[in-house]
Amino acid sequence: MVSEDDIVKFATALEGVTEREVEPDTKQRIFCRGERIFLVMSQGATPIRLNLRCDAKLGATLRERYESVMQSLVLGRGGIELLCTGQLDATDVLDLVRHSYEMSAPEE
Repeated sequence: MVSEDDIVKFATALEGVTEREVEPDTKQRIFCRGERIFLVMSQGATPIRLNLRCDAKLGATLRERYESVMQSLVLGRGGIELLCTGQLDATDVLDLVRHSYEMSAPEE
């Protein structure tokens, strides 16, 4: 199973990632690629809750396959909310974080 620390270490190792300052009582950590948010993580939640950007077709497939993946509007249309309940292994979760990062590339 993936931990909050694993996700934070992975996300912050990606090029150009910063963590946005939030109010202490928000209980969320927000990670950006440039100005675009690609990961919102609920701090201390059990199971871990992530909001990620996701390709619409991939998101639909994931929602059909896993009850722990739901549609989320936190990051706009096509976003997914992922509850890390053990349905997806750690590698899959980190791959979805990378996918969200890649979808958040600055527009050229």
